[in-house]
Amino acid sequence: MNLELRHLRVVCAIAETGSVTKAASTLGLAQPALTAQLQRIERALGGALFDRDRRGARPTALGELVLSRARVLLPAMKGLQDEAARLASAGDALSRYRFGGVNSPILGRLVHRLAAEQPNAPINTYASWSVDELSQLVLGGRLDYVLTGVCGDAAPSAEFGLSWREVAVDPVFVMLPESHAQADRDEVALVDLRHEQWVAAPGDGCFGDCFAAACARAGFTPRKVYETDVRGCVDLVEAGVAVALCQATFRPVGGLVTRRLTGNPLRWRLMLGWHPESPAARFAEGVLEAATAAYTDSLAPHPAYLEWLLDHPDFGVRHRTPV
Repeated sequence: MNLELRHLRVVCAIAETGSVTKAASTLGLAQPALTAQLQRIERALGGALFDRDRRGARPTALGELVLSRARVLLPAMKGLQDEAARLASAGDALSRYRFGGVNSPILGRLVHRLAAEQPNAPINTYASWSVDELSQLVLGGRLDYVLTGVCGDAAPSAEFGLSWREVAVDPVFVMLPESHAQADRDEVALVDLRHEQWVAAPGDGCFGDCFAAACARAGFTPRKVYETDVRGCVDLVEAGVAVALCQATFRPVGGLVTRRLTGNPLRWRLMLGWHPESPAARFAEGVLEAATAAYTDSLAPHPAYLEWLLDHPDFGVRHRTPV
């Protein structure tokens, strides 16, 4: 006889009730039938599992060994069955989410929203400065979605065959120390920053052709551009070494201000991408809605910008068309 999970349940029931008779009642079996089943289990395992007398049934050393394993296996199997049932019934939800992000301002809020809506779905994130790297990972099935940004009306590379949808579009802001001569203005002309040094995070973004072109239109060539991570950008601005372009929803930092550039010469489009033939494609509209909600959440610490958006419908969440 091969040992089965139902046999382990019998052994546990006898141990928990301390009696074959009581265990039979608990399991809905006749006492002689349960006794015969216990004997078959003991023959399969090679020895007695219980010492039985008038006082009831007490596990032998072999019985304790079997019980120790059963108390691990039975809950694990129950957990597997429950998880499989949830997965089988979750036809309208993805079983897991794997996001790649390039300096995305909403990834944390998006993860928070999805985790609240689907607490049993694992969510993984992977950060990179290269949208091409993330797109390659989506193409290879190692990621489901990419959150990145592009300048102006540009579109992410079509090389990897991903579908792209716009989440929102923001004017690019400049980050200054509070002591800066332009810090008390609501908006700053790019030309008034022509003597500044700049700092930027690495990767794709407005510090490529878009920034150089915007400076050229304003009549100057930008001075030295430092490249470092976001924390390094903040440190250099705090030190007065440089000023930085930043996203409109950049989290407020004490001692620093963010200001819109006059005429909005640079725009940042936040994009969500996925492969159209992947399982994630089926759920992309729902993820896009969650990303839009996460973007709206990110506006709460910026009431002045939120008010500005109400008068500028070309920015924020706009009517979407596939890219």
